[in-house]
Amino acid sequence: MIRKVGLYILSLWLLFLLSIILTIDIPMYWGDDWIFIGIEELLRRNIVPLISILGLIIGAISFYDFNHFLSGTRQMTYAIVEIENKESEHLSFLTTYIIPLICFNFESDRYVVVLLLLLIVIGIIYIRTDLYYANPTLAILGFRIYKVKLARNDISKSNIILISRNKLSLRDFVSYKKLDEKIFYSYKN
Repeated sequence: MIRKVGLYILSLWLLFLLSIILTIDIPMYWGDDWIFIGIEELLRRNIVPLISILGLIIGAISFYDFNHFLSGTRQMTYAIVEIENKESEHLSFLTTYIIPLICFNFESDRYVVVLLLLLIVIGIIYIRTDLYYANPTLAILGFRIYKVKLARNDISKSNIILISRNKLSLRDFVSYKKLDEKIFYSYKN
């Protein structure tokens, strides 16, 4: 569950980055008579960017944890007997959730509270419906998504979601690491 929450936060990296760009408020003055406004005032002006930086840090930790998890023991090798590319899921998450949220008025406390509530609700749905694999940040980092049917001898697994750094195709052999009931990370053999 914690890994799913981490991957959800990782999926929001673009939102965090764009909100920093839109809301950061560091006064610039190049004259000889400049005066530092003070740490307290600087922090007060930049609450949203600071929360976004925290989100970026948590996302980085989550990605490190995800990579560490993937370096563990793999399951047996299976052949891909049916395959469907699902990489458009990355884009649909980005266009449905991330881009509209950038239009929020970050200057209004009410809008920031509504944004946080929306992110929590989206996160709950994202995690409970196991859509954490449709992560646009993972796409940027080179991961691909496939829906496959795997077979080995007389054993088959249908409607499996494979996340992979490799481009997969029909009749490829893959081993995997289980992320969830129907979601696996695959290694091309």
